[in-house]
Amino acid sequence: MSKETSIVILDGGRRTPRADILVDNKAPGLFSRFSTTQLGGMAIKATLGRTKIDPSLVGHVVMGMAQHSHRDSIYGAQGMRWRGGLGKDVPALTVARICGSGAEAICVGAEILLAGLRNDEERPFTVVGGAESMQYPFCLYDYRGKKVGAATQKYGPIEAKGLPAGTHLQDMLLMSLYDPSAKMAMANTAEELGRRYGIQREEADAFAYRSHKNAKAARDAGHFDEEIEPVALPADDGGDPTVLKYDTHILEDPSPAKMGRLPPAFEAGGIITAGNASAVVDGAAAMLIGKESDAERHGARPLARIAGMGVAACDPQIMGWGPVPAVKKALAKAGITGKDVDIVEINEAFAPQAIACVRDFEKMGIDPERVNPMGNAIALGHPLGATGAILTLTCAYALRRTKKRYGIVTMCIGGGQGIALVLESMG
Repeated sequence: MSKETSIVILDGGRRTPRADILVDNKAPGLFSRFSTTQLGGMAIKATLGRTKIDPSLVGHVVMGMAQHSHRDSIYGAQGMRWRGGLGKDVPALTVARICGSGAEAICVGAEILLAGLRNDEERPFTVVGGAESMQYPFCLYDYRGKKVGAATQKYGPIEAKGLPAGTHLQDMLLMSLYDPSAKMAMANTAEELGRRYGIQREEADAFAYRSHKNAKAARDAGHFDEEIEPVALPADDGGDPTVLKYDTHILEDPSPAKMGRLPPAFEAGGIITAGNASAVVDGAAAMLIGKESDAERHGARPLARIAGMGVAACDPQIMGWGPVPAVKKALAKAGITGKDVDIVEINEAFAPQAIACVRDFEKMGIDPERVNPMGNAIALGHPLGATGAILTLTCAYALRRTKKRYGIVTMCIGGGQGIALVLESMG
């Protein structure tokens, strides 16, 4: 691979902490005041400041976002672009591959650079990443065109007092997690994988315990510090802001016994609980990518090379298995085997889903102990459109810190897909 066709991630990519959508399942989450575009803007601004590339050299912004959650969400990457400090002459693209959106943004950004059809040679670097506010709204359907008071509702806000008795609001978060093609919610597809792979509740809880234990150890050792940009949270009383430095969902005192007492959350007799499923959080991440030759020309420090990509589809009733064929494709593109892989970051959508994939990864030669050494979504959370970008930063920095060579970033995607990236460290 020549330096003209090698796409690299520059040192300096940053992410926000991941914050639970509720505090103690009672109060609005710490990021509930921020929209998706605000979170993405924070990540872009931090990345531009840390990477130290002149912003005038940025030709495109490509950001992942899975779902509209705020009134400005339709502007997506464009909103993130201007909030991140980039000029009005920088075009921005929002990409959506549901849970894989952040990884897809990296792929699309790389392909823009390599294809050359839209790449701006005078501005050779692209901001890529993803953001998601999981503060999805409650929506009222079938009200447009109905008579409300003395007028017909055409557009605009609705006065709650004018709603007829029996009117229902639908929770967009719960609605989005149901796949009509599979006739299942996402959690039920993971239960199905658990049945097909003979995964027991104890194994799922042990996997979740490992995620929390590894995440806490990594946080306490400072391993997340070089990827996280702390976020200042304004005080409601006008006082000094507090600063959020770390992901909020990590359990301080996890134990298999505590996890074992949690009831099944989605099926009677099921194995998925609130303790072994991914946390629902808000967050964002961004990084700069470019051709290795351009990085060298402008004195930028590469962090990792994107050595391979893979996207695959599978039966939507076992959507969580998608990383297996995606990883196979990515390894083939990179020209390596599973035995060459030093670190795997697989999104832990649900414990049985991740366990099934890890079993099949082992058949490819990937050591299970190399999977999620710093925990993952069960402990850290899964902000849909941001996760792929967050895991890419985590993997790339971990490869450099541990002086390892190859890493894989992969995740399942609702509807029956998987996406994977192979990273080669350049640290």
